Amino acid sequence: MKVLVTGGGGFLGKAVCTGLVARGHEVLSYSRSRHAGLDALGVRQIQGDLASFEDVSRAFHEVDAVFHVAAKAGAWGSFHDYFDANVRGTWNVIAACRMNRVRTLVYTSTPSVAHRGRRAVLGGNEQDAPPAEHFKAWYPATKRVAEEHVLAANGNALSTVALRPRLIWGPGDNHLLPRLVERARAGKLKFVGDGMNQIDTTYIDNAAQAHLDAFDALHEKPDAACAGKAYFISNGEPRSIADIVNSLLRATGTPGVTQLLPFRVAYAAGAAMELAYSLLPLKGEPLMTRFLAEQLSTPHYYDISAARQDFGYQPRVSLIEGLRQLGIWWREQKPAG
Repeated sequence: MKVLVTGGGGFLGKAVCTGLVARGHEVLSYSRSRHAGLDALGVRQIQGDLASFEDVSRAFHEVDAVFHVAAKAGAWGSFHDYFDANVRGTWNVIAACRMNRVRTLVYTSTPSVAHRGRRAVLGGNEQDAPPAEHFKAWYPATKRVAEEHVLAANGNALSTVALRPRLIWGPGDNHLLPRLVERARAGKLKFVGDGMNQIDTTYIDNAAQAHLDAFDALHEKPDAACAGKAYFISNGEPRSIADIVNSLLRATGTPGVTQLLPFRVAYAAGAAMELAYSLLPLKGEPLMTRFLAEQLSTPHYYDISAARQDFGYQPRVSLIEGLRQLGIWWREQKPAG
């Protein structure tokens, strides 16, 4: 099949491309820039802006299936940037799929669409933890709108599914892990609250596998049980945030973190930083926001039984094995510092 992946050069996008190439598919990537790693895989790359319907529609010509992975993530930025990338971009993807008679659309959403502040979720499923109504950051707000449109687009001509992988990590991560290591080594990393709140994560190979499993189910049967639905994805191994973060740090040879920051202090600091960044011409993003303070201190992990049942998702790489693989990869990179 001819399959296109938006954001194919990103951490998850590249893993999905790798899996598709291994299965013998003709793979295309659509993103803003070119990536040498995709050239090495034999992936044909198309440069363009998701916010441009003309660019997206042209890229989708004669494509059989689409994985819409690209998004603007993070906890800070302008509404315009998040809307263009996550909402308008998804509108264009859906419209281009319809115009080009694409049959299958697998969309990468986020569990943050169900985040409700300080309300704990302990093994909740998709019904127990439905999408939230109010958000303190543009990322989850725009991703919720995009997810709704993807699911509403499901029908006879186009089969869709939305996956919500939780905190993806593993070899090849050039965003989360380097930042954790940098801040830990600089003594700037602290746990919000007591660090004992349980969360779940997703090893990169498992996240990609979930996407391929859902794709297989829809390709085999367009009206499969997963069509038109959203699913939580993770390793199914909840741990305290302190355990997870320190395990990731140890895999890189970085000492663990023990410092704590009370939630109220973090939340107040986040509110102050948001105000400052809104009023002043400051570069970068705040070290803390209200959304981050809630995310980092609230217990929330999700039941992945629906994904197991509806399209056969089974995490193949355990947390322990993933950490071992991460350590090997990190040492091979010989990062500075």
